[in-house]
Amino acid sequence: MEKNRAAPVPPLVIIGALFFIFGFITWLNGTLIPFLKLACELTYSQALLVTFAFYIAYVFLAIPSSLIMQKTGFKNGMALGLVVMAVGALVFVPAAQVRSFALFLTGLFIQGAGLSLLQTASNPYASILGPIESAARRISIMGICNKIAGALSPAIIGAVVLKGASELESQLAHNASLVEKETLLQELAGRVVLPYVIVAAALVVLALLIRVSSLPEISTSQEAESDTPGEPAQSIWQFPHLWLGVLAIFCCVGVEVIAGDTIIQYGRVQGISLDIARNFTSFTLITMLVGYFIGIWAIPRYVNQQTALSICAIVGVVFTGGILFTRGYLSVLFVALLGLANSLMWPAIFPLGIKGLGSFTERGSALLIMGIGGGAVLPFLYGKMGEQLGLQQAYFLLVPCYLFILFFALKGHAYQGRKVKYAVPTT
Repeated sequence: MEKNRAAPVPPLVIIGALFFIFGFITWLNGTLIPFLKLACELTYSQALLVTFAFYIAYVFLAIPSSLIMQKTGFKNGMALGLVVMAVGALVFVPAAQVRSFALFLTGLFIQGAGLSLLQTASNPYASILGPIESAARRISIMGICNKIAGALSPAIIGAVVLKGASELESQLAHNASLVEKETLLQELAGRVVLPYVIVAAALVVLALLIRVSSLPEISTSQEAESDTPGEPAQSIWQFPHLWLGVLAIFCCVGVEVIAGDTIIQYGRVQGISLDIARNFTSFTLITMLVGYFIGIWAIPRYVNQQTALSICAIVGVVFTGGILFTRGYLSVLFVALLGLANSLMWPAIFPLGIKGLGSFTERGSALLIMGIGGGAVLPFLYGKMGEQLGLQQAYFLLVPCYLFILFFALKGHAYQGRKVKYAVPTT
C-alpha cells in the first residue's frame, strides 16, 4: 500500500492531460453562445441551449458511463470517451455548412456524452491516487490544467470565430440585403470548421495514447463499511452524504457555468463591445486559477477541504451582491471574480461526496457526475429570468445555490458512516 501511494505522479500526469482537454472543450461554450446567437439568429435564452445541450448529456449518460466503466475498466473507458468527443466535434462540420442550430446542439450533446465518460473515470482517479484527506489538493492541481486550457480556448477560438464581430453585427443590422446577410452569416458559421476538425484529430490521438499508456486500473471492489461495525453497506441509498453531494455538485457546476458562459453577454448589456467582451470568459478562468493555486498551497496545510468550501460559498454570496449593486466594468469584474469563489468547490465537494463508498465508487461517481446537469438547468433558468427581470437581476439565482453549498460544507458532508481504504495496483 505505501509503495503504491508513494509514486502516483505518472498517472496524475495523464489525468492532468485529460483535465486540460475537459477545460479546452468545456469553456469553448462561452464563445459559442455569442457566436451561435449571431450566426443562427437566436434570442439569448435560445443561445443558452448551448450549455443545456452540453451539460444535460451528463444526466443521461452518467449512469450508463458507470456501467461502461465496469465493463471496460477506467483506462479503456477514458479512451472511448475521447473518441466520442471527437465524433461530436466533427458534427460541427455539417452543422456549419447548413447553419443548423439543431445540428450544433447535437454535436454539443455528443461531446458532453464523451466528457461524461471521461469525468466518471478521471475524478475518482484523482481522488483515490493518494490519501482522501488531500484529494482536494490533487483535484486542485487537475483544476489548474483544466482552467489554463479554459482560459486559452476562448481567447484562441474567439480570435478566429468572433474576429470583427462588432463590425459584422453593424453590417447585419444596417446595410445588408437578404442575400448579403445570408452570405455574411454563412461565412461566419464556416469559421468553426477548421478549429473543430483540429480538435477532433487531437482527441483521437490522445485516445490512442491513453489506450497504450501504463495507466493502472483502480480496484474499488472492497466493501464499504456500514455504521454497524462488521456490517457492509448493501445499497447506494445508505450514503446520504453522497446524495447531498450530488445536489451540491448541481449547484456548483451551475454557478460556475453561469459565471463563465454569461459574462460575455452581460458585458454587452453593460455597454461593452463584443470585440472586447469576447475575452471576458478567460478572465473568469484566470480568477479560478488563482483560487486553485491558493488551494494547493493551503489544503490541507492550513485549512481542510470542508473549511475551504465554506469560505468559497460565503465569498460567492458576497461577490454576487457586488454584481447586483454595481454597474459597468465593476459589475462585470464581480462576475469574473466569481471564478475565485467557484475554484475550490468541485475539488472539495467531489472527494467529500465519494468518501467511503468502496465498491459503490463507480456508481457514486456517476451520480455525482449527473450533478453536472446543473450546468444545463441553471444557466438556462438564468437566461429566462434575464429576459423577464434583466440579466443583472437574474444573477440573484446564484445566492440560494451558494447557500446550499455552504450547508453541505458545514453539515451535509458529515451525514456518512462508511469508510474504506483503496488499493491502487502497481503496473
